[in-house]
Amino acid sequence: MNSDILTIILGGGAGTRLFPLTKLRAKPAVPLAGRYRLIDVPVSNSINSDITRIFVLTQFNSASLNRHLMQTYRFDRFNNGFVTVLAAEQTPSSNDWFQGTADAVRRSFSHIEGYRHEKVLILSGDQLYSMDYQKMLDHHEACGADVTIATIPVTADKASAFGILKTDADHVITEFHEKPPQDQLDGKESPVTEALEAEGRVYLASMGIYIFDRTVLRDLLDADPDAHDFGKQIIPKAIDELKVVSYPFTDYWSDIGTIDSFYRANLMLTEPEPPFSLYNTERPLYTNARILPPAKVQSSYVQESLIAEGSLVVNAQISHSVVGIRSYIGPSTTLKNTVMMGADHFRWDTRERRGYMEGPDQPGIGAESYVEGAIIDKNVSIGKRCIIKNRDNIQEAEEDTHYIRDGIVVIPKNTVIPDDTII
Repeated sequence: MNSDILTIILGGGAGTRLFPLTKLRAKPAVPLAGRYRLIDVPVSNSINSDITRIFVLTQFNSASLNRHLMQTYRFDRFNNGFVTVLAAEQTPSSNDWFQGTADAVRRSFSHIEGYRHEKVLILSGDQLYSMDYQKMLDHHEACGADVTIATIPVTADKASAFGILKTDADHVITEFHEKPPQDQLDGKESPVTEALEAEGRVYLASMGIYIFDRTVLRDLLDADPDAHDFGKQIIPKAIDELKVVSYPFTDYWSDIGTIDSFYRANLMLTEPEPPFSLYNTERPLYTNARILPPAKVQSSYVQESLIAEGSLVVNAQISHSVVGIRSYIGPSTTLKNTVMMGADHFRWDTRERRGYMEGPDQPGIGAESYVEGAIIDKNVSIGKRCIIKNRDNIQEAEEDTHYIRDGIVVIPKNTVIPDDTII
């Protein structure tokens, strides 16, 4: 365990761009790849980097996130590691909720400062990537930096979605531009490798991953109590006054902030050789160790898909889809380009055996149904002979049983779709 640094993971705000997936849960608690949750990514990266003292700052809809962290991350007494939830709280000095990322860290200092550390690693709870933070820490120290920001090179057509940093040849950040319009990108390029330059990836986007020296972070946050956001306020101030450097990162990274990015990131994992691998034994992705039987697939056709444990697939056709834990897919059903999150209980479990009341009695998809281009949240019950497909290419819609976001049909958690429904 590296005792010189600790991790703070920002649990995020209301997650409105991921609604309705965030209707009943915090953004980092949204299921990923059928068996994980988004929060597992930064926590696993930190553990794999031998940084095992981890604080998770939460606020909105945090009950399921808190429960997942409590059930999943338990360290033995010889390690001294922990994953601790710090929820927004009323104190004698403040009665408000967290007002932003920087405000959340500032108001958590009283809990964090009691642990010995020289540096603080700050992470987002809603990204998909694999990074060795020790390499970033080595870069921070080698550059003699006060602050280090992980950056990823992007092309001009994507630059306007990010905070863009301009660096010199020594990785020192000289300018920061918050989501600059595409017609104002001239002069905001940074030195990159010849290969990246050939691809047009000459703009360095902030990944929202920071390393601060302990005293630097405290001084920056104390100097301006009204500065609530790292990206918009704290980082620009640090660039003007301190040595802030870029840590270039060129592997796969996805900011899962929208329904479209969430959908694409999940389906990417079904590819034969995806840019992010769930099968990396050196950097595993940890999650709750459930005691579930293997998936059972009977007389079915499955192509480029992930099927999580506890699932039952009967005489179905599944292509380019993610099938989550305890899923049931009935006879003659087709699943195509779909993210199905699974269920909290088996379809055949009675309410007495389940021990709790949430969700329909028979989650899963009934016989002879067709589902394409959809996200099916947990515990959804889809009846027989249903058709779920955005045939009219609608981009945004809101109905009693479903939403359409970015052209993707989203069935919210615990929804019941009756037999013969056509969406």
